[in-house]
Amino acid sequence: MLITFDSYEKRKRNINKTNLMIGNLFGFLSNDIGIDLGTANTLVFVKDRGIVLREPSVVARYKTSKKVCAVGADAKRMLGRTPGTIEALRPMKDGVIADFEISEAMLRYFIEKVDKRKLVPPRVVIAVPSGITAVEKRAVKDSAIRAGAREVLLLGEPMAASIGAGLPIHDEYANMIVDIGGGTTEVAIISISGVSFQRSIRVGGDELDEAIIAYMKKEHKLLIGERTAEEIKFTIGSAAPLPGGELTIDVRGRDATAGLPVTKHITSQEIREEALKEVVTQIVELVKNALDRCQPEHSADLIDRGIVLAGGGALIRGLDQVISDATGLPVMQAEDPLCCVANGTGEFLNLLGTLTRDQVDRLVTQ
Repeated sequence: MLITFDSYEKRKRNINKTNLMIGNLFGFLSNDIGIDLGTANTLVFVKDRGIVLREPSVVARYKTSKKVCAVGADAKRMLGRTPGTIEALRPMKDGVIADFEISEAMLRYFIEKVDKRKLVPPRVVIAVPSGITAVEKRAVKDSAIRAGAREVLLLGEPMAASIGAGLPIHDEYANMIVDIGGGTTEVAIISISGVSFQRSIRVGGDELDEAIIAYMKKEHKLLIGERTAEEIKFTIGSAAPLPGGELTIDVRGRDATAGLPVTKHITSQEIREEALKEVVTQIVELVKNALDRCQPEHSADLIDRGIVLAGGGALIRGLDQVISDATGLPVMQAEDPLCCVANGTGEFLNLLGTLTRDQVDRLVTQ
């Protein structure tokens, strides 16, 4: 039997359509789940229910037996305060899996927590950084499958953030998204349901925390932990001078010389100019580089449409103004920056029933 190219393509389309129909049938029997597997926090979106879980990406386990004793918020409370028999760990580093075994345990805990009543294992969409390698993608997929997923689709974080922010990704006009997460910062230009340009650096909220820790040790001889650094960042951290006046905070820690508990009075100006400036500059330079490399027609579109900020880092005061001053473009914060990626995976789940396999393949990362 002679098989022509046209007949082969027709058969391929029929197979893809059948596979998609089977997947949708399973969807009625299971909870389709979208996961923003972040370095700092994990958010889980359940189809038709919205975001049902938002917990820190932290796992606590016994040192000797390696048995997990706490996950998420319970584990984060142990950071820096665990007894000698327990260790609290972050299984994600720079947006990718750093510890396969712990990541699997964390994913299994989150999936089981939101998927208790269905007969069929869930189909899972996971948002991943655009710059990760094939090996890192495989690690994410394998962890999710071993944690109980039926099928795993990987969606690039810039695309997920764009969908979650409500950007018109199907338009021929360009939109720019800057997603500042815990471990990475992603910049992408989206048009016609695809990514026309993207760049990623492994710099994000964690590096801001580390910069604060290093500054407090160097300038104030004060030793602080991750939780305290994060509190300083969100309480008084800023990228530009504050129009309402500078803020202050009393920071407690251990004196690096005497080894005794001590309190230091810190201002938002010193944190901005001495601790956060270098990391903020890296993010601004990433945005400028993306604009320098994009197509001329897209540049023209962005004059009107501007830049949208998403992710936890978008909450840093004045960051939108700093980027706007550096680029000359309007910059706006997404309506709910912390949830953009998770909402994007959820909206993608809603679209799956209406998309062909070829359209799905265009959106997901292979």
